[in-house]
Amino acid sequence: MSLMMLAQNAPEAVKIEANQVDLSLQAQSAEVSNNAWSAIQQGDWDKLMEILFPILTQVVLVLLLLFVGYLVAAWAGRAVSGSMRKAKLDETLTRFFGKMTRWAILILVVLAILGKFGISTASFAAVIAAAGLAVGLAFQGTLSNFAAGVMLLVFRPFKVGDVVSVGGTTGKVFEIELFTTTLDTPDNRRFIVPNSSVFGATIENITYHDTRRVDVAVGTDYSADLSKVREVLKTVAEGVEGRLESEDVIIYLVELGGSSIDWSVRVWAKTDDYWAVREALTRDVKNALDAAGIGIPFPQLDVHMDRVEAAQV
Repeated sequence: MSLMMLAQNAPEAVKIEANQVDLSLQAQSAEVSNNAWSAIQQGDWDKLMEILFPILTQVVLVLLLLFVGYLVAAWAGRAVSGSMRKAKLDETLTRFFGKMTRWAILILVVLAILGKFGISTASFAAVIAAAGLAVGLAFQGTLSNFAAGVMLLVFRPFKVGDVVSVGGTTGKVFEIELFTTTLDTPDNRRFIVPNSSVFGATIENITYHDTRRVDVAVGTDYSADLSKVREVLKTVAEGVEGRLESEDVIIYLVELGGSSIDWSVRVWAKTDDYWAVREALTRDVKNALDAAGIGIPFPQLDVHMDRVEAAQV
């Protein structure tokens, strides 16, 4: 459905008023152009300046209003964000309302400028509505991102600063906007993910809880004594730096693998210390098993070559 067909369904009174405004502006423009051209032909520069001065004044006034409106909008956005931060509100909502305040003021400034030129914005209400419908049909994906962004801000499955895995990407949340979510990866790459891909998929909030379990897989020789292996692993786990002592250590016999007896060493740590504790536990397990003479096997492949007798001629 075209924009022209949608506009034809607008109320007649509104269409007539819009047409009258359009014809009035055209008549004024034509009159100014004719007078200016006539003054140029006659070489009457004073008359030309008299004709152009009001126009130049209006242009300067518009530019001044735009500049002042931009400054006021930027100041208001920073003021709203600053006051919300002082109130210790959520950073996600703080940034969102700061930007919304800025854009709202800019829109009001533009509408005021249009009114200054005698353009009635109410006259184009029907046309704007029709254009909105046409744009909505053309940007269904964008609107789905907008709806998903609203849902993220309302239900808040994660917030700015959380480490999440969404849309196939894992990183720290830098910003949640109406259409996209910005993530920074551990190697300092930035990903901008559409909100529809975030809210429409499984969301893993890795840092939601303050504590996290550390699991380290270990394989030992079949010849090793199970009780001795369990004792060594338990001693290492209990002494690893950064472990939460309020949580018990778990030494779990997983399975009899193809080339090793597989164990799982499990301790709890603060979420911020997860990777440091995991590295320390892996290092200490390796050193303790070596000191106890317990081997850590690795996959091996035996190749048997059969001798083929040369064919007799």
